[in-house]
Amino acid sequence: MLRYNPPLRDMQFLLEDLLNAGQLAELPGYEDASLDTLKAVIEEGGKLARDVILPTNGPGDIEGCQYDAETKEVKTPKGYIEAYKAFVEGGWPAMSAPVEHGGQGLPHLLKFVLDEMICSTNMAFGMYPGLSHGAVTALHHHADKELQDRFLPNLISGEWTGTMCLTEPQCGTDLRLIRTKAEPNSDGSYDITGTKIWITGGEHDLADNIVHLVLAKLPGAPESTKGISMFIVPKFIPESGERNAAFCGGLEHKMGIKGSATCVMNFEGAKGWLVGEANKGMSYMFTMMNGARLMVGMQGLGIAEAAWQIALDFSKERLQSRALSGPKHPELAADPIHVHPDVRRMLLQQKVINEGCRALAYWVGMNLDISHAHPDEKQREAADDIVQLLTPVVKAFLTDEGYTNANWAVQVLGGSGFTTDWGVEQLVRDARIARIYEGTNGIQALDLIGRKLSIKGGKLIKRFFAIVQGYLKENEGADYSSELGDLLAQLQDATMWVAANGMKDPDQAGAAATPYLRLMAYTAIGFMWHQMNAVARKKAEAAPDDVFYQAKIKSAKFYFEKATLEASSLIADIKSGKEALMAHSIDELSAS
Repeated sequence: MLRYNPPLRDMQFLLEDLLNAGQLAELPGYEDASLDTLKAVIEEGGKLARDVILPTNGPGDIEGCQYDAETKEVKTPKGYIEAYKAFVEGGWPAMSAPVEHGGQGLPHLLKFVLDEMICSTNMAFGMYPGLSHGAVTALHHHADKELQDRFLPNLISGEWTGTMCLTEPQCGTDLRLIRTKAEPNSDGSYDITGTKIWITGGEHDLADNIVHLVLAKLPGAPESTKGISMFIVPKFIPESGERNAAFCGGLEHKMGIKGSATCVMNFEGAKGWLVGEANKGMSYMFTMMNGARLMVGMQGLGIAEAAWQIALDFSKERLQSRALSGPKHPELAADPIHVHPDVRRMLLQQKVINEGCRALAYWVGMNLDISHAHPDEKQREAADDIVQLLTPVVKAFLTDEGYTNANWAVQVLGGSGFTTDWGVEQLVRDARIARIYEGTNGIQALDLIGRKLSIKGGKLIKRFFAIVQGYLKENEGADYSSELGDLLAQLQDATMWVAANGMKDPDQAGAAATPYLRLMAYTAIGFMWHQMNAVARKKAEAAPDDVFYQAKIKSAKFYFEKATLEASSLIADIKSGKEALMAHSIDELSAS
């Protein structure tokens, strides 16, 4: 069974000492978001995650969701209804939602923290409110006032939940191939007909209504993605309570997140309403998807944190052999396994990557709030540039490392990790999907290298370079400045190589995409660790016996001396080009 304690000290260190998140209260609309408020909300969120949501995780994985083919309804695992009720009664769905429709209007940064804690305790459960938040975001930005008034209050309160209906049996990422149709009616509504697959929360028993955001094509629409529109299709028509013709056709049978209802949804002439303008559905969906990608990154971090805590606890309890340098605990029959260098390597890799990823994600969350609320347009634009650039990095790197760290936990536990008794094998299974949905991590890498590097003539990446360069100039001679400078130089070198070679041959850019994303992640996280080390050293002067600060200082050393060694191989991978990847014909690839 999972054991979890919210890492409140580290979270508060990031918010207060690293990011100075209390400054958010100076922004219009965030006046109530004082540092004390942020801390109080996080503490309460941690209690909810640990005491209410965590107990549903293991049993929910075993029981899974149940589909009734006769009624076409889905029953969630035991305890989910009660946990979701507590989640709603606590006002958590409304936390960062717009005030004008019943939300609390607190910073998005707080939602990043809450998402992490919920996904540490039950990733499958967290997907229900997570998709609802995405639906709220899309409707808030793109729906007309009538649709907002009809649907947003109940979505924000959590009385209703939302979905995102993109994928169809014949197409995933390539949405120009969708076949779902929307036929206009005389009353301004549309009849939506088609099948969508892999729809999270498409049908369940947690809420009174389910609001689907569906991508479909109008008659005569262009065949490309420019012909896709977005429609809002509720399970029940709000005014009449009439059951709409949007039915679950079955559940997917999955390796993980079994408490999350992943549905085939059949729209059989279901009544829907156009969101925004016709043929703008793809751009609207990206509003929802970009937020979802950041949320998925937090899923990876949440899994990684839960796995790390289990591995650490086990390493203290499990006795095995003696330390190579001699007994560390002679009073015991053997030493705890954390004394062994190989176990220590795995534990430190988990700890240091987790804390670096958390810092990076929270920094992006802080910039997200600044991009929305800062009164200075230039400040908003600068913050948005960082969010756009690093969204694919947060999604891909945090989920890659979440899965890797869950596997490290299995390895630390040995045979115990391979059993269901400790819960880490479930974390491995749950974590795997995060690298796939909301755009596979390969797609994230292509988005970074193919779109984000070229936006505004390269302005996004230039801004990131300028931030880190400016920081290094101000902190010349500080610990690890040369190491961070080396990472930055490698990333700049890789960027120049991609610009020179990828423009001439897109396959060169495609071959470089994944190692380039990882190199950017190591550089951005190095930027975070450099700052965390500096803050911890300053704090340690006043509190030299505080183990937390000493751990930060030593963790920074591990990051720059051990964790980033992959960076040199990444730049070599990028510069080696596409030839070894693309040389085989399909027949040669198949030869055995």
